[in-house]
Amino acid sequence: MLVLARREGESLRIGPDVRITVVALSSGHVKIGIEAPDDVFVHREEVLRRLEEANREAARAAAALACTGASDVDAARTDGASEGGFTR
Repeated sequence: MLVLARREGESLRIGPDVRITVVALSSGHVKIGIEAPDDVFVHREEVLRRLEEANREAARAAAALACTGASDVDAARTDGASEGGFTR
């Protein structure tokens, strides 16, 4: 891991297309700005972990549903709603 010290308003580059700038500093917090092309995905680590876990859970539910032979989309829903938005 590369560790750098930056002051407010200073930037660093990752390749030719990504710029990370220290926007503001306050007690215990750093605000950063990230400029990157649209095809570069930028996610907060904790959000990405939650998305990955939700995807794993959805895959497990789909696999379990497939094992039961169920083919009805509504049977897989956990919120009680049907595909058309009506509750049963």
